[in-house]
Amino acid sequence: MTSLEIVNPGTGESVASVPAATPEDVDRAVQAAFHAQKGWGGLSYEARGKVLHAMAKAFEAHVDELTPILVAEQGKTIREAKIELRKAADTLEHYAGLSRQVRAISVHNIDTDVDARVLRRPLGVVAAIVPWNFPTTLLCNKLGPALLCGNTVVAKPADSTPLTTLRLAEIIAEAGVPEGVFTVLPGTGAEAGEALVRHPLVRKVAFTGSTPVGERVAALAAVGSKRVTLELGGSDPMIICDDADLKAAASAAAMGRFYNCGQACLAIKRLYVFDAVADEIIEAVTAKAKRLRLGLGDDPDSQMGPLHSERQRAQLERQIAESGGEIVAGGGRPDGLESGWFHEPTVVVEPGKDSPMAVEEVFGPALPIWRVADMDEALELANASPFGLGSSVWTSDLRRAERAAAELDCGYTWINSRTKVYDELPFGGLKASGYGKEHGSEALDYYTDQKSVVVRRA
Repeated sequence: MTSLEIVNPGTGESVASVPAATPEDVDRAVQAAFHAQKGWGGLSYEARGKVLHAMAKAFEAHVDELTPILVAEQGKTIREAKIELRKAADTLEHYAGLSRQVRAISVHNIDTDVDARVLRRPLGVVAAIVPWNFPTTLLCNKLGPALLCGNTVVAKPADSTPLTTLRLAEIIAEAGVPEGVFTVLPGTGAEAGEALVRHPLVRKVAFTGSTPVGERVAALAAVGSKRVTLELGGSDPMIICDDADLKAAASAAAMGRFYNCGQACLAIKRLYVFDAVADEIIEAVTAKAKRLRLGLGDDPDSQMGPLHSERQRAQLERQIAESGGEIVAGGGRPDGLESGWFHEPTVVVEPGKDSPMAVEEVFGPALPIWRVADMDEALELANASPFGLGSSVWTSDLRRAERAAAELDCGYTWINSRTKVYDELPFGGLKASGYGKEHGSEALDYYTDQKSVVVRRA
């Protein structure tokens, strides 16, 4: 049997190996999920909500156990790992709370002596395919609404980060989730992932990952007309106006770019600053980048860990090298951390507007900054990207803020706020950033069929 070797990104050393699922394993898991779905879907929303609540509480109770596992396989710092794990548990709790609030539409007298209603029905088996940057939060974004709506879930974590998810599946089973309702299959995308997407009993594919892979998933899922939700890449712009709170804006820019070593779909990846305040912002962001302490994820003093893989670092280095501009912070590999895939927090001023840093997704700790004359130019450049996931605007002018919120081509806009995602609000991208919604009550629409029923009264 083929195994997956799990490597610590900070040391390059193997930490574990797990069996890689074969197409036959996928078939067994999907068959089990299919047979378990009838019983799970037959429970009331309230009953499923109670199970979700138990899952969330069990998850919370094991955060300290799961933290070193996540740090070892993903590379992130202890602080970032705890933030991720607690957020994932909170998401399950959020959907447990929604269990008593799910409603459908009814229309009295839609016609003479005729009433109508719309039923929500579970889809069936959901395939959840999750990347390596936030293995647990991105899983629970799918797991919460899918299970609440009565579906069963077969999840495939990234082949480099299965360990935390496998242990979480054991914890969830101990919390009372029936057998077959939630299964984790570690494996490669080419074998296990494609077998899962192609399986005829899978009715929905929920995918988070890169745009090219997401497009491949959508093409495979078209056979059998499966439902698909894609949360793909992003290149989020941030606009800082000349009337903004500059200290707070610079802090938000640095946090939004360098958190998780810059490895997030929803992150500040392009910064446009009005000319009048550009020098001040560049100086502040540069200072923050230079102060960040790099180190192994399990070092309590580390503020930023390594990139997840050697390939990720090579990609970042290419993008920086090909973009031009002035490097005012970082730009290379740090001294003393040669064993892992580390890269300095980097700030590049005025790279080419058609360079890789402007038009590609930069999945690492490098922030390009451009000076702009006004809001017209900022919005034009912000919307020039093929991506449309998130965006930020910093200004004290309500008219500017409202205009930007209306005109930015993306699924999420923060105004004078750090880039925090809320379970209460729908989240999803436009253009090359995908389609469909996660979070919020809106996510339930993507995990249910809506069936119209017409009843003529006697």
